[in-house]
Amino acid sequence: MKAPEYGAVNQREVDVVAAVIEHSDGRFLLAQRPQGKVYAGYWEFPGGKVESGERRIDAISRELHEELGIEVVTAYPWITRQFTYPHARVKLHFYRVTRWHGELQGREGQAFSWESFPDLAVSPMLPANAPVLKALSLPTTMAITRAWEVGIDRAMNELQLGLSRGLRFVQLRERNLESKKRGDFAARLVRAVRDCGGLAVINGDADLAKSVGAGIHLTASELMNLSTRPDAQWCGASCHDAPELSRALESEMDYVVLGPVNATPSHPGAQAMGWGKFAKLVEGYPIPVLALGGMRPADLERARASGAHGIAMVRGAWE
Repeated sequence: MKAPEYGAVNQREVDVVAAVIEHSDGRFLLAQRPQGKVYAGYWEFPGGKVESGERRIDAISRELHEELGIEVVTAYPWITRQFTYPHARVKLHFYRVTRWHGELQGREGQAFSWESFPDLAVSPMLPANAPVLKALSLPTTMAITRAWEVGIDRAMNELQLGLSRGLRFVQLRERNLESKKRGDFAARLVRAVRDCGGLAVINGDADLAKSVGAGIHLTASELMNLSTRPDAQWCGASCHDAPELSRALESEMDYVVLGPVNATPSHPGAQAMGWGKFAKLVEGYPIPVLALGGMRPADLERARASGAHGIAMVRGAWE
C-alpha cells in the first residue's frame, strides 16, 4: 500500500496557516475571532488563508502583521491538521513562532490572551484547534536512559541533574536490564519525573508502564503488529520510514520518534537518512515528530527548521 502524501492538498480544501506564538515563559497566544466572522467569539491560534502562489512561511508572516501588528523573525514548521467545518474543509499548517518584533495589537478588533495547557482561561476553542493543545504540551527534548551502559545509580544521578536543568520528557529503554532491576529503576524514574511535572514513557513494556503510571513507547515492530491503541494517556512509537509513520497515524499515536537522522553508536549498522529525507518524511504530518540519531542539544534548531517537534537523545542528553 502506498504511503499517504501528507503534504498534498486536495483542491477542495482551503489552505490555511496558523501560528503558535510562544512566550519566553512557555505560554502561547490565543486570539478571539471578531464579530462578523464565522465562529465569532471562538478562540484560535492566529493565522489565515494562504493566497494563490504564496509560500506558507510568507503567509504566516503576512497574517501576523495584518492581524497583530508584529514582524516574524523565527517560525518553525510544525504539524498539519485537516478539519471539515459545515462551511469549509481546511488544511491547517501550524508554525511555532519563537521570535518576533513589535507590540501585539488586535488590528481586527479581536481580543487575545496568553494561555497554558491544560489550564486555559478562555473558551470555547475553535474545533479544529482544540486537538492541537495536547500536542503542544509535549516537551521538545526527549532523553533516553542508558542504565544498561552506565549503571542504575549513575543513570539516576544523570536524571536528577537533567531534571534540575529543565528536562521534562524521559523514555526508559532498558531491555538489557534484569526484570526486577528494570522495574525498580522505572518506579524511581517515574516518581522523579512526575515530581517535576514531566512526562515519562516506558519502551516496549505496556505492563510495566501501567504498573508505574507511565506512558507507553512502542518499538517499530510492536507498532506494525498493533491491533488496538494501548490504554494510556500518552502513547508514542519509533518509526524509520513512511509506512511506519502511516501506521502510527492509523494507531492514533500521540507522537513518533523518527530516525536515525545521523549515524549513531547505538545502531552502528543503521543507514542514516539525513536532514533532507527527514524533512520530506515529516512534511504535512499531523502529529509531533522527534528526530533521533546522533542528536545533541545544539541540533534542536536544525531539527525544528526541518519540521520536527524536537529531538530525542541517548548520550547527547546526558553528556
